[in-house]
Amino acid sequence: MTPHPSPTTALARPRFAPFSFPLTGVVPPVCTPLTPDREVDVPSLLRLIDHLVEGGVHGLFVLGSTSEVAYLTDRQRKLVVESAVGHVGGRLPVLAGVIDMTTPRVLDHVREVTAAGADAVVATAPFYARTHPAEIARHYRLIAAASPVPVIAYDLPAGVHTKLPADVILGLAAEGVLAGLKDSSGDLAAFREVVVGARIRPDIRDFSVLTGSELIVDAALAIGADGAVPGLANVDPHGYVRLDRLYRSGDLESARAEQERLCGLFGMVTVGDPGRMGGSSSALGAFKAALHLRGVIDCPATAEPQVPLSPEEVEGVGKFLAGAGLL
Repeated sequence: MTPHPSPTTALARPRFAPFSFPLTGVVPPVCTPLTPDREVDVPSLLRLIDHLVEGGVHGLFVLGSTSEVAYLTDRQRKLVVESAVGHVGGRLPVLAGVIDMTTPRVLDHVREVTAAGADAVVATAPFYARTHPAEIARHYRLIAAASPVPVIAYDLPAGVHTKLPADVILGLAAEGVLAGLKDSSGDLAAFREVVVGARIRPDIRDFSVLTGSELIVDAALAIGADGAVPGLANVDPHGYVRLDRLYRSGDLESARAEQERLCGLFGMVTVGDPGRMGGSSSALGAFKAALHLRGVIDCPATAEPQVPLSPEEVEGVGKFLAGAGLL
């Protein structure tokens, strides 16, 4: 991405990574396999990465929401990034989440993940305290000034309780502060505003707009998205890569059919009983149970205090896999 000078800030601009922007295709947010005592299971993580690479994905996003980043210690975060970068060996770009409550804490993570070799960093807005759009913009400018690699904004209103305004994202893209956006809001209209703005504004170049919503990848591509960051791609990377390829080749009917198959598979996130667990326990537990059933990871444990799936609920995950042709 070519940075653009801006009179609004004197902060230094980042040095950009060797892989090209815009980043396109399927970039799964990689699950973090855990041992029964909730340590990072590195051998399972490396097998999962091989599973994704063999599925044809175009990049990897570690330390995202599907990675259970909020539950990992700093030591575990570092281990995940070092393991992933070392195993990939430059074959694919590795994006690393630097998600935390405040700018100083995020800057600490930026130093750690870039020292470990991450090719880009992914950051939400600050959270816990309410922030003004001007403060969100300053947050990203400070991250970009500290980061030797591109910065991608992560729009996650369900977890951060702040919807990133399109005008803020586009303004930061024009400044050269942001190299991309991962939008997990599910707000297709707001997503479209960013896609269109990035396309028509002459002061924005090589800006990646990626959807994080598993169920609308075909729709996002139709309005101009560069790609997708779907958590379900851990379970079925081939499916999402196939969907991306079919859409880009112009076979829209087959792409629609593939998206609908994946929508059916996504139903696994509802197997957990809402009377005894939250949606995160159900969804992440289902993804990990599916990976365990498929022989990719050794243990389906999720981080504490998430509630594990029951044997009957795991059986339900298996039925979704069988229905999608994955067992």
